[in-house]
Amino acid sequence: MQTPIHYDTRWNGNHGIGRFSAELQKRLPGIVPLPIFGPKLSLIDPLALTLALASRRSGCFLSPGFNPPLASPIPFVFTIHDLAHLHVPEESSPLRRLYYRLVVRPATRKAARILTVSEYSRADILAWTGLPPGQVRVVGNGVSPVFRPKADPLAGREPFLLHVGRRAGNKNIRNLLRAFAASRASASLGLRFTGAPDARTLAWAAEAGVADRIAFAGDLGDEALLGLYQRCTAFVFPSVHEGFGLPVIEAMATGTPVVTSTTTSLPEVAGAGNALLADPHDVEALAAALDRVVEDQALRSELSARGLRRAADFTWENVCARVVQAMELTG
Repeated sequence: MQTPIHYDTRWNGNHGIGRFSAELQKRLPGIVPLPIFGPKLSLIDPLALTLALASRRSGCFLSPGFNPPLASPIPFVFTIHDLAHLHVPEESSPLRRLYYRLVVRPATRKAARILTVSEYSRADILAWTGLPPGQVRVVGNGVSPVFRPKADPLAGREPFLLHVGRRAGNKNIRNLLRAFAASRASASLGLRFTGAPDARTLAWAAEAGVADRIAFAGDLGDEALLGLYQRCTAFVFPSVHEGFGLPVIEAMATGTPVVTSTTTSLPEVAGAGNALLADPHDVEALAAALDRVVEDQALRSELSARGLRRAADFTWENVCARVVQAMELTG
């Protein structure tokens, strides 16, 4: 009989951790959704998790996110994708910092194992917790099979740059808009975001003088998002902090040239020579990278081919195999 993995399915959703959660749930053997009262990360969530686990006597508990129980009668494993809530002021708050200090960090010493998604995050977590190195395991991320290239990956590209994902503080949207405004590319291309318009992005676009050059694609399913990846001239992801940066690999998997950051996990995920990297704090450098990728057709072809090869290394099957290995080590 398969040992049960009691699983917090509340993380499933259309975002980085949500994708990680849903893909693991589909593939890991022995998954048993754990009924938990209330929303994740509420003030009572650590207690709700503890109560949900109180009657379990076999298997282990796995959370695909950073919400551990206060105590558990069975081994538990949880996932810290990054420490952005501690490093990025716009993503932090006194309550979040208190949660990490009083709930997350103590739980790292009780957990059978901590999972994370990059070597960058692993080093950051080890420095923050002081855990033995073997206690934190990198399992990475994968690319859904839906994200694939056309027969000719660069054929039929349209004159717009694309940004995918939340426009949170770590995503560096203000500098992206400033760089876009400073680039020669803005004269002939637009800049498109996924998601709905928000007042802050609109204000920054007006400040940069490019309000008439940006557009919003709304909330998209995978097939619609695939269409955007396959049509854009290039994908731009100039975050200041990422634990992984899944859209970078999704874009590469469609044969889309990528411009991303020199910081945190992004050079590790992109791999050497597979994307244009720019300092996300340097608007001029970011603008120059945009111009290079737009104006140099040979460069776009090279980045497309290299990105496709790089993305092939990232499968959810491999991620699940690493998670299983980490879970087996808990026994």
